Amino acid sequence: MAYIIAQPCIGVKTAACAAICPVDCIHPGTDQMYIDPVVCIDCGACEPECPVEAIFEAEHTPEPWRSYVGKNADFFRKA
Repeated sequence: MAYIIAQPCIGVKTAACAAICPVDCIHPGTDQMYIDPVVCIDCGACEPECPVEAIFEAEHTPEPWRSYVGKNADFFRKA
């Protein structure tokens, strides 16, 4: 499973994570950045670049933010 971006990114969207991504799978939405789960290669390069610590491996997303796993996937289904 790919990485996801959770609640701490809401309203921040610095895009530092997108700049480091080797496969260009991180895209801005209206409220936050999103990681395309189909394109993500699970390299983890984005995680330490996030200034608000909003990036998690989907299966290790903290319980309060588990809904963001689906939110990230849904963003690309609707695109």
